[in-house]
Amino acid sequence: MTDTIEKLRTELLTAVSDAAELTTLEDVRVAALGKKGRITGMMKELGAMAPEERKAAGQRLNVLKDEVAAALDAKKTAFESAALNARLASESMDVSLPVRPETKGSLHPISQTTAEIAAIFGEMGFEVADGPDIEDDFHNFTALNFPPGHPAREMHDTFFLPPDSDGQRYLLRTHTSPVQIRTMMSKKPPIRVIIPGRTYRCDYDMTHTPMFHQVELLVIDTETNMSHLRGCLQEFVRTFFGIDDLTTRFRPSFFPFTEPSAEMDIGCSRQGGELKLGNYGDWLEILGCGMVHPNVIKACGLDPDVYQGFAAGMGIERIAMLKYGIPDLRTFFESDLRWLRHYGFAALDVPSVTGGLAR
Repeated sequence: MTDTIEKLRTELLTAVSDAAELTTLEDVRVAALGKKGRITGMMKELGAMAPEERKAAGQRLNVLKDEVAAALDAKKTAFESAALNARLASESMDVSLPVRPETKGSLHPISQTTAEIAAIFGEMGFEVADGPDIEDDFHNFTALNFPPGHPAREMHDTFFLPPDSDGQRYLLRTHTSPVQIRTMMSKKPPIRVIIPGRTYRCDYDMTHTPMFHQVELLVIDTETNMSHLRGCLQEFVRTFFGIDDLTTRFRPSFFPFTEPSAEMDIGCSRQGGELKLGNYGDWLEILGCGMVHPNVIKACGLDPDVYQGFAAGMGIERIAMLKYGIPDLRTFFESDLRWLRHYGFAALDVPSVTGGLAR
């Protein structure tokens, strides 16, 4: 049987070597190792042999089986590599060609406006702070001088989450002010931060959406006063809108977390039904601000007799709409590529005060 096995070895390895394609190679595999293959058939004949002869023939057949299987795998790999190389050659492209205009990406106005805000306040020495979107009642309300049951809590249409096993009720933050609390509780004054991020309220119309973006600024030290607040915000709006003589005014208002509180207006014109920013005698409300309430400072573990500061907050979509002439807030979130191509920005158009902000 030794001569028969050696002859079979030569025939099968030659057949593997001569196979010109994968289908032919598969036929060789089935003829050799399939259920009715030649090696399989010889393995079945071992039972009729004497023990010593069966042992020697079995060893030779196993060696032959492994050798043929290895040859088949090597040949198959060679075929697959050749097919892949041919495909890569046929699908090659010239990477030096310019990008097709219809596939050019754009930076969303929210991202661009946030970067512009950070660039302006960064020149004033502000850092960027961040916090979680899901908050507890303490950080979102209580520490910000909203006592339980206080009517001021009704100012915010809140998305509450189901209570946990301990009865603790969480919510989607209604403003970025909870990050003010987290910053004051974790960072030693002096503090100078801006806080951009998503906020959530139950509202939806042309000027409101259930999720929107705010940016707040917070300054805590021992000497800050209302004149610093006014100068900081006035410099911001003039730089952001690119109007050197943009007029501003501050009107008394109420916010639980600031005292005194104010709303800031900027000059504008509405003649002919067109809104135009500048020193034209009319006014447009743009943000809320004030001196941080002593109760808020105390809730964060600081001494209100030593530390004071100011805070302000504005909607990022709102100032983006004013600057870039976007008429409907809802379009920011509709994922319309035509809108994004019109209002979007080049990815490398990084805003800076010295290099210029987008217009």
